[in-house]
Amino acid sequence: MTSLKFFSLTGLILYFILLLFAVTKEKKNQSVLDYFFAGRSLPYWALSITFIASWWGAGSALSTADLAYKDGLGAFWYYGVPVLLSTFLMILCAGGIRRVGYLTQGRMMEARYSKSTAKFLSFLVLIFMVFNAASQMVGVGDFFGSYLGLSYETAILLGTLIVLVYSMFGGFRGVVLTDIIQFVLLLISALVVFVVGFRHAGGLEGIRSAAQTAGQINYLKIGAGASKYSMYVITFGCAWMIQANVWQRISAARSDRDARKMTIMSFFAYIPLYLMVVFTGMSGLVLYSKMPEGGIVTSLVTDYLSPVLGALVFIGISAAIMSTMDSLLNTASMTLVLDLLPDHSDEKKQLNRSRITTLGVTAVALMISMKIRSILQISWMASDIITTGVFVPLVMGFFWRRGNSKGALASIFTGFLYCVYNLLISLGIPFPSFWKAQSAQQVILGVVLSFMVYVGVSLVTTPEYEKADAFLQQAGFRKKNHKS
Repeated sequence: MTSLKFFSLTGLILYFILLLFAVTKEKKNQSVLDYFFAGRSLPYWALSITFIASWWGAGSALSTADLAYKDGLGAFWYYGVPVLLSTFLMILCAGGIRRVGYLTQGRMMEARYSKSTAKFLSFLVLIFMVFNAASQMVGVGDFFGSYLGLSYETAILLGTLIVLVYSMFGGFRGVVLTDIIQFVLLLISALVVFVVGFRHAGGLEGIRSAAQTAGQINYLKIGAGASKYSMYVITFGCAWMIQANVWQRISAARSDRDARKMTIMSFFAYIPLYLMVVFTGMSGLVLYSKMPEGGIVTSLVTDYLSPVLGALVFIGISAAIMSTMDSLLNTASMTLVLDLLPDHSDEKKQLNRSRITTLGVTAVALMISMKIRSILQISWMASDIITTGVFVPLVMGFFWRRGNSKGALASIFTGFLYCVYNLLISLGIPFPSFWKAQSAQQVILGVVLSFMVYVGVSLVTTPEYEKADAFLQQAGFRKKNHKS
């Protein structure tokens, strides 16, 4: 075993021990509110850190750097712009989400529309969470495999087991606590790799010179990626704006003011973090004549860092992937326990069911990651489902009083069928279509179709003003003295 592998494996073991120690020292969960929302007792800065950590995963740490090697500063549009767009929309909506008083999206939609609408929506949210967790497992498999010389399957099992253990027993409070630790490690690691890569590349001048030599005239233009990554901006932006694990953090805030402060703090933190990863990838253009096996970040560590520093970066990037995975698994379990399979028995039984469902959703995500070894493909499938099936009725439920349960249910069903139709086309079934597969056109068409069905069905069916007014008043989007 090389020195780098030895120090990395030793660091991983120590890291796991640290996480277990942090989780076991935390006060035990006494209720489902504790397990999924930490009793709504956490400060906004802690929730902001876990918000950042939950979106700073394998795509951010690895895929973005690799895309930046090829496309330059324009790769910021792949993850950076969708995250900023989603977070900005969250800033506008955070107060209302926290004020409405319902802890999950399913319960919000039951109060706004109907139980059947809430169940269908929660089912799609669950699919999104499980598939996204699977994408992080793919990241673990690729990264651990390259770094430690493990097989893809062994690497996934190792990384997932670490996350599963502390997630099952720590709940949301444990996720937040470990995310804080993971964020610190990630920040140090990202800075180290960025500084080393940027310095060896000769800074901006070195990158500019390499880009000119390679004939990439738009390499240092951030707007160059706008058209290429537009489908990701739309799909990821809409999907992440309504991502249940972010709404979970908003609902867990002490007040609507704290919820807004959490999103504002996160917004301004994302800008330098994503730019740092992009410039790290761009440094690779100077240092490597072609994309190195294992990716830019892994190669920078193995080629330019000492074994000890390399092990530190390994732990930091591992933390980035795991902090996203733990959040997704916890929220998937929450959706199952509170929205799809609610059980109003005693708290002890509910807590046990929460841990069992965490194990169950982890197993399903694990099976997906073993079959589909592409972060981008899995992320796209997950985001497409929630964008076309959930975005319109969920967001419009906060703003359009005339929207009713029949319109919402029809919209969700239409969006879901549209996703399935496109999935079958991607699998090779020759169904007719005039749009390009996995394109901005496909996403926009799906959202527009979902919107038209929602509006059309709502207008031709009986309004539900009393239920809508009660919900909107609670969210603070309508005055209490409003007259129909």
